[in-house]
Amino acid sequence: MEQDWILQTKETRRTFAKSTWVPLRASTTNSKNSAGVSEVGHTCEVFGCGSVAFPPEHREVADRLSWSSIGIGHSAQPYAYEDGKYSSIDEYQYNDEETIGVELVFEHYQPVVGVKQWILNPDLVVALRLIKEGNNWVRPEENFVVVAREILDEKGNHSLIEIKREFLIDYLAARNLSLRISYYRQRVENVITMAGSEYEHLEDKKEERDGGRFELLIRELKDIYGGSWASMRVWRTDVDPEEDAPVMGPENNENTAYESSKGDGHSRHEGVRIEGEFWRDEWIDHKGQSIRVRGDENPNLPHFIVETDGTRMASKELNNEDIGRWLWFRSNIISELLSLRGFSLKWYTAETGGLVSTSSYSVHFGLNSSDFITVYAYDIARLPAWEQHIWAAHNIAPDGKVSEELLESQVKAQPASTHAVEELLFASLHLLQNGFKEKFGIELFSHEIDEKAAKQQISRFLSKDRTSLLRLAKELIRIFSDRLNIRELRKLSNHKDKAKLGSNKLLQDLLAQKIGTENARKVFGVIVGAYDMRVGDAHPTGSKIEDAITLAGIDQELSFLRQGEQLIHNFGQSVWYIGKFLFAQPEK
Repeated sequence: MEQDWILQTKETRRTFAKSTWVPLRASTTNSKNSAGVSEVGHTCEVFGCGSVAFPPEHREVADRLSWSSIGIGHSAQPYAYEDGKYSSIDEYQYNDEETIGVELVFEHYQPVVGVKQWILNPDLVVALRLIKEGNNWVRPEENFVVVAREILDEKGNHSLIEIKREFLIDYLAARNLSLRISYYRQRVENVITMAGSEYEHLEDKKEERDGGRFELLIRELKDIYGGSWASMRVWRTDVDPEEDAPVMGPENNENTAYESSKGDGHSRHEGVRIEGEFWRDEWIDHKGQSIRVRGDENPNLPHFIVETDGTRMASKELNNEDIGRWLWFRSNIISELLSLRGFSLKWYTAETGGLVSTSSYSVHFGLNSSDFITVYAYDIARLPAWEQHIWAAHNIAPDGKVSEELLESQVKAQPASTHAVEELLFASLHLLQNGFKEKFGIELFSHEIDEKAAKQQISRFLSKDRTSLLRLAKELIRIFSDRLNIRELRKLSNHKDKAKLGSNKLLQDLLAQKIGTENARKVFGVIVGAYDMRVGDAHPTGSKIEDAITLAGIDQELSFLRQGEQLIHNFGQSVWYIGKFLFAQPEK
């Protein structure tokens, strides 16, 4: 190791008051190798930390509290006094029955199972609306960001609980508390000799440094682990083991005996131990603002373009239900938000829908004639700050007017009676599946799918270029052709080569029995085209792909978003026609 490592030069300059993560409690030991603590080559780093939160009226007293009072040796425990008073686990008491602080981490020792568990204060968990995922505490309302995390050792004991400072100071502000942390860092290395080592010119020292206290201690290993030893054994002589219920009397010189021994320590402990230790206390103060817990106004909200000349208005000004303005966004905002965990899309009409976020808000949007998303400004301005910033990144000057179907709903109060092609597709799948079961008594599909997840993957918004259009075709085939029940379809087929036919061909043959081969081929044209597009997903160029796109009925003069919409429409229509012709009553 280098001198800077043992002297902790870089570490003492860093403070947790400016760090992203703040330890609430820590007791970690990191050995660099397998050498024993008394052997040359041993290196080790120890970090311990304790913390307590204090209100302003007790800050003067808390300023005097350090490692011995709030460090890792301190444990948050409930206590029942003999006079009947009770101190709950979250109360930090300076003197008996004098509560001056709040514990944020509780210790729950379980001697029966031999585990020492640390528990994050439930008040903090609920106030910040966190949920536990593995060893992390996450906040679903902010895209499941990790707020606090726990580390356990190989025995299952907690060794660290830390929290992001941004969320900690929000909670502290709501309760008007400041967090005092006290921590200790030790680094040790055993070398054969100081001469010729990285530490050759070091000497013992004690100094005040960077707001803390540093000590360097250099000792011979034999002075630590060698030396002399002594032992003594004392036993009673007045107990008769033959008695049925022996009773020992008071201990005295007549009924006791003893023996002692002593010796010199082993001389094999050759080498030198270099040990650097650092202690420091810090205050983590809040900034008087609690946006998450107390609901304070956020001063860092974005501005949005509201006029064709680029004029912007602050989110605060738009946060009014009667604002009477709409905002315009690039359509890829939908697919970006859908890629985040917890977001979902639902359709209201052919061109309007709702984007539901983890904050429980649903943004009612419309798709206009220029393929831009339009939203009533208030619906964006009321969102959490982090969501507003994502929307703001896709905000553009008004272009192509407000979505006609959105205005019909929000202004005329007469929602359009149209339906989104995405919804029609899944409705057609259900009709075909149910009709097949009723007519033939078998399941058309070999397995069910997660329809909620599938609807997020099959959307016109995911079609942004040629590659993503082909990927959309792949998703359509996955929910239809790849699930067809080949075994049962073969039983219904009359084709001479049915043992060799794939899923689409088997269903097409079944349809041909009703409407003829040529008509069945026409009905399946779009599905076959989509299947060939899927095959071209890895190689999106070439005449075969062009032919497949044409077969799927896609107009390549349209935008990719509209091509995606057309693909979904045509595919769903083919599925509907399959059901119509399979289950329709014969004409007279």
